[in-house]
Amino acid sequence: MPRVKLTKNKNLLRPKKTGAARRRRLLEQRQRLIAAGVPEAQIRRYNEKQLRAKLKELKV
Repeated sequence: MPRVKLTKNKNLLRPKKTGAARRRRLLEQRQRLIAAGVPEAQIRRYNEKQLRAKLKELKV
């Protein structure tokens, strides 16, 4: 019987994003929106998807 490689599915061995890195990214994105002139009270109500969508809008 042939041996199956342990690394057959490389996706299972990829490094995962940590919670700290995720929070740091969100903080940086919020700071970019504030620098672009979006009111801070409005930014606090955004979830992650809305933050990224707003950044894409401003980029265009």
